[in-house]
Amino acid sequence: MNSFGTLFRITIFGESHGPSVGINIDGCPAGIDISENDFLEDITRRQGGTQVGTTPRKEADIPIFLTGVFNNKTTGAPLTIIFENNNTRSGDYEKQKAIPRPGHADFTASQKFGGFEDYRGGGHFSGRLTVCVVAAGVVAKKILAKVNKNIVCKAHLKEVGGETDIENGIAKAIQAGDSVGGIVECVVKNLPIGLGEPFFDSAESLISHAVFAIPAVKGIEFGAGFAAAKMFGVAHNDAIQNKEGLTLTNNAGGIVGGITNGNDLTFRIAVKPTSSTPKMQQTYNSETESIENFSVKGRHDLCIALRVPVVLEAVTAIVLADLLLLTQKVERIF
Repeated sequence: MNSFGTLFRITIFGESHGPSVGINIDGCPAGIDISENDFLEDITRRQGGTQVGTTPRKEADIPIFLTGVFNNKTTGAPLTIIFENNNTRSGDYEKQKAIPRPGHADFTASQKFGGFEDYRGGGHFSGRLTVCVVAAGVVAKKILAKVNKNIVCKAHLKEVGGETDIENGIAKAIQAGDSVGGIVECVVKNLPIGLGEPFFDSAESLISHAVFAIPAVKGIEFGAGFAAAKMFGVAHNDAIQNKEGLTLTNNAGGIVGGITNGNDLTFRIAVKPTSSTPKMQQTYNSETESIENFSVKGRHDLCIALRVPVVLEAVTAIVLADLLLLTQKVERIF
C-alpha cells in the first residue's frame, strides 16, 4: 500500500500536518557516501515559496537520518530519513471533515478509512510527502552514477496552462484567479541496454506505476506517445544505425519490448490543475446533507506542475536503480 520496488524498496510514511513525514529504503547498498548537503539541491527545487505560482508554505526540510547511516556512509541496513513539519496551519482545514474539497481525496479517504483519516492538509494523501520521494531519488541517483557517471536523469517543465512560455501560463492563472496544469518531460541519457522485462515488469510499466504515485499526475506518454496513433509504421519505426543500437529517430522513447535499448529514455506526463482553487465551487456537506457553495482556503499552488520536475526525476531514478540492482549491474560496486 505504501511501498514500492523489489530490491531497492521504498516505504513512505507520515501526514501533511503530523509531526513529520519520512521514507524507509530497504535494500540500499552499503558504502554510499551520504550527508545532509547531498539532499539540499533537489529538496530546494521541490519547495514551495521559491517561485511565483507555488504555495507560500515553506519547510526547512533538513533530512534527519534515523537508521542506516554511520560515519556518513550507508550501512546496508534499512535507511530511514524523516523531515519535520513545522510550518502548519491546521485550522484552515477544520471544515474539511464535513465538506470535502472537489478534486481532492477528502471524500474517498473518508469512505475508505471510515472517517478516522487525518484530514488536515490532505493528510497522507498530500503532496507534502513528495519530499520523501525526492530524498529516495537522491540516493537512487547515487546508485545510477556508480554504474555510469554519465547517466543523466533530468526533467523540465514544457508547458503551463497550455502555454509553452511558462510565465504566460502562470499569468493566465493569476488573471483567472484559478489554478492551471502543465506538462513535464523527463529524459534519461546513457542508460545501459537491457533494463526491464516483457509485459508486466516492462520499463514503461514500472515507471508509469511510480509516476502515478505523484499527486496530480493524470497521464503519461513515451517517445512519440499518442502522436504514434496518427503515424504510419515506417515513420514510427526507429531505424537502427550501429551495433550499439543507436537509432535515427526515437519514437519508442528508448524502450522497445519493455526493455531499454540504449537510446535516450524520453517520456512526458500531464499534471492536472491544482484542485485547491479560490474559485467558488459546489460540494456536498455531510452535516447539513445539502449541496453548498464552497471556496478553498489556505496556502496552495497555482500550478503544482512547477514543483513536479524534481519529483519526476526522483521516481524515475528509483525505478532505474531497482532495475540495475535486479540485473546485478551494481553488484559490489561500493
